[in-house]
Amino acid sequence: MWIVFLLLSAIVEAAPPTLSLVEHFDHIITNGYPATLGQAPYIVGLLMRAGAAGSWCGGSIIHHNWVLTAAHCTDDMDGATIFYGATRRTQALFSVNVSAEQIIQHPEWPQSIGNDIALIRTPHVDYWSLVNKVALPAIAERSKSYVDEMATTCGWGSTSDGSPLPEWLQCVDLRIISNQRCSRSYGRLPASVLCVDTPEGRSICDGDSGGPLVTMGEEPTLIGVTSFSDASSCTSVAPAGFTRVTAHLDWIEEVSGVAY
Repeated sequence: MWIVFLLLSAIVEAAPPTLSLVEHFDHIITNGYPATLGQAPYIVGLLMRAGAAGSWCGGSIIHHNWVLTAAHCTDDMDGATIFYGATRRTQALFSVNVSAEQIIQHPEWPQSIGNDIALIRTPHVDYWSLVNKVALPAIAERSKSYVDEMATTCGWGSTSDGSPLPEWLQCVDLRIISNQRCSRSYGRLPASVLCVDTPEGRSICDGDSGGPLVTMGEEPTLIGVTSFSDASSCTSVAPAGFTRVTAHLDWIEEVSGVAY
């Protein structure tokens, strides 16, 4: 935990020591609901490898050959196993392995919490009903704030602090708030962070890092990458933070060629 606090003191100006990267892999969505089969075909599970150790994160398919995740998930990693099509956590449809050379962190991470984003180049993956890409925002929408809109995030893990990991994918619907309001909890945040309200303890939690925040509707758009929450408890009702995808559309296109 001390490592987390020391890192964040360097990247979030005036942030009190309550902001924690969601990276301890104990639990994920709190007070959410079970996903329906195929609800989030774009989500992948990531087993990040560092020597003999492993840690769990989430990611989003944005192209046949690319997954988007959080940069802090990929720090000092030797590679990753990517699990596709797993509504039930232990029953992925298939998996692929990638080396560290296929992982590209944002060049300005970890200088800013708003740059907590990374791309993973993958072998070609075909799409079907349970494995599919999620759309990125259009370049023309790069200035959209999404404040007061509802969005959905999903992940695997405990449904409360310290509880066992659930087998089934969990999701939660949350309202996007302004960065000004979010900064009341964490200190001044860059515009490349997007925050959501977490009423009644409905939130992201440890292990959900890198997972998707998408707009609601029949054709979801990826607008956030799970980044941080309150270190004291996942049910503290403090806002949850995501890397704002619209702030990184140029970088994503430069690295992957994916753009709308």
